[in-house]
Amino acid sequence: MLFLNATVRFSSRRSIQLWRSTRSAGSHLSFAKCYATTTNTEDEVSRMRNIGISAHIDSGKTTVTERILFYSGRIKEMHEVKGKDNVGATMDSMELERQRGITIQSAATFINWRDHNINIIDTPGHVDFTVEVERALRVLDGAVLVLCAVGGVQSQTLTVNRQMKRYQVPCIAFINKLDRMNADPNRVLSQMRAKLSHNAAFLQIPIGLEANMKGVIDVIHRRALYFEGDFGQNVREDDVPTDMVSEMEDRRQELIECVANKDDQIGDLFLQEVQPSIEQLKAAIRRTTLNRTFVPVLVGTALKNKGVQTLLDSVLEYLPNPSEVNNFAFDEDDIRLQMSPDRNSSEPFVALAFKLEAGRFGQLTYMRAYQGQFQKGNYLYNTRTGKRVRISRLVQMHADKMEDVSEVAAGDICAFFGIDCASGDTFVSQPKLRLSMESMHIPEPVISLSFKPAKKTDLDNFSKGINRFTREDPTFTVHFDDESKETIVSGMGELHLEVYAQRMKNEYNCDVISGKPKVAFRETLVAPVEFDYLHKKQSGGAGQYGRVSGIIEPLPSDSNTKLEFVDETVGTNVPKHFVPSIEKGFRGCAERGILMGQKVTGIEIRLQDGQHHMVDSSDYAFQLAAEGALKQALRDASMVILEPIMNVEVTAPGEFQGAVMASVNKRHGVIDGTDGSEGYVNIYCEVPLNDMFGYASELRSLTQGKGEYTMEFSRYQSCRPEVQEDLTLAYQEEQGQTQVKSSKRSR
Repeated sequence: MLFLNATVRFSSRRSIQLWRSTRSAGSHLSFAKCYATTTNTEDEVSRMRNIGISAHIDSGKTTVTERILFYSGRIKEMHEVKGKDNVGATMDSMELERQRGITIQSAATFINWRDHNINIIDTPGHVDFTVEVERALRVLDGAVLVLCAVGGVQSQTLTVNRQMKRYQVPCIAFINKLDRMNADPNRVLSQMRAKLSHNAAFLQIPIGLEANMKGVIDVIHRRALYFEGDFGQNVREDDVPTDMVSEMEDRRQELIECVANKDDQIGDLFLQEVQPSIEQLKAAIRRTTLNRTFVPVLVGTALKNKGVQTLLDSVLEYLPNPSEVNNFAFDEDDIRLQMSPDRNSSEPFVALAFKLEAGRFGQLTYMRAYQGQFQKGNYLYNTRTGKRVRISRLVQMHADKMEDVSEVAAGDICAFFGIDCASGDTFVSQPKLRLSMESMHIPEPVISLSFKPAKKTDLDNFSKGINRFTREDPTFTVHFDDESKETIVSGMGELHLEVYAQRMKNEYNCDVISGKPKVAFRETLVAPVEFDYLHKKQSGGAGQYGRVSGIIEPLPSDSNTKLEFVDETVGTNVPKHFVPSIEKGFRGCAERGILMGQKVTGIEIRLQDGQHHMVDSSDYAFQLAAEGALKQALRDASMVILEPIMNVEVTAPGEFQGAVMASVNKRHGVIDGTDGSEGYVNIYCEVPLNDMFGYASELRSLTQGKGEYTMEFSRYQSCRPEVQEDLTLAYQEEQGQTQVKSSKRSR
């Protein structure tokens, strides 16, 4: 995914020169100097953009970035993602990214495009690194959804679409890779309407497909655009080919109808059978796009250098500026306060730290400024910790390089050095301003492995690496298992953990031995169970006394990953200052269930009564009472194991459809549907994660290496009885309880 922060200047008239090459000598002037020059005019905010470009894996987002950098003059040569020339794409600065040909870690850069300053953040498209997309979307105002003309709407496209909906981010669509065999933009548009429920229509249609792709037709202006020169840097405007005039008019009418369905002004003209002017139509497209009721669709092929310049021009015309997006912060009383988008010091400075990275000069903190103005050398306050820190250096990033700036203002994305903080912290310029920006969604890890250094002498480097990675990535979690004496790491998938093992070797010279993958199972109740437990201990002097009673009930299936605690006590049997300790005891004990030692979730603990002693009761006594109550209740309750269910999309040649569907059924998958085109079939199914290990090798074997699949977490659900029995027996065997189990069975 790419993220752009653009300062935009609109022209009142259409001009051919708008699409001419901007690769002049002036383009290579100091971007930092240009960026730091801030004027306090009101219209400056309206000339800014914070934009994201998101995509499924291998849809061409990093290639699009490379073209943007080249056309803007930021780089002088273009290189391909796979790094076949031993250089690789500019944004894939990590050696591991160039080896694998994928984006692993988000990277930032900035360009100058037609006197407009643009920040770009390139983030991964793989579901295993979805937190990079999540926290970047949190700080965006708009997005471009890139789709492959062959693959169309795929599994990660659905994920990104849900993320955009979560943060209410308006978007436009760009159908890429029209030069590929079997490219079909009409099918992709149909999938957008059916699968994504988008009210979408073409703003451009291609002139030819596959090897015959020559240019695009601008449906709004009824003109053909050809991208000429060695690298497509010169855009020539011409008349529409005569054999495509009819199709262009049909698409233009379809566009007007789609917009008229959601915009009253165009709707009135449509009912009066009056054709809207170009200005009226473009204004309506902008209004409906900002309201998320319409998605404009553009076409092109980044690899063949066609359509990227017009994509950027459309970004400026149809996506919002910071003043058109309402950003809120919460004060100490949990009241929402709207941030001012003015780029001056009339309001206090407020910024959100959305990403951390360990650089050569210490921790690098990526910031989005939401209000006010800030100059380096001044102080900022972390509203979570209350700490004051002096910012001695402000930078803009260009992949793994950086350039200093002296000032930032509302709407800017930059990086600070020397801040000790966590991802999601809010920073303000005034210590009395206790604000917190709206939080971002962090998905739960779904898979675990044991990690240990191959050599005991590497233990120090291993600890440093683990500590750094957990700070940078909130979906990468680590804990030490006291029973197995192993370090257990958890993440979003096998690739996620495999990449961190490889990074440990590359960056810390520490070979890592990983154990067998472990799925993040959960345990929950089937029916309510009551508890009444007394903890009493007397050993001379002050003893321990605490009694708790209440009921534990299962939560609905859509909340089966939560644990809720409700205090329903009345009177003084349980003094209120002991209630937090009771909750702490329940939550601590719920970390290990009785079936297989996994977290107990999907329950609501209702504390209804209890008893205390004037002398012997304490926080610790009530904490132990809560732990004993939960253990006793779980032993008496009917328990079930929950397992993560994955949404899986398998793509394979049509002749292997039967074998692929059989392999899914063998892994206890439920097939939701299929579709196919041009000899390939897409199978959509839900499969337990525990049954997906090793599927990549099996799929390649079944399809002669032509099949591929993607998967993402969907939900937790109860596992099958035979699976629960196997998991429980395996856990009891680890705990040395199998003899007890077998003796019970024999009786």
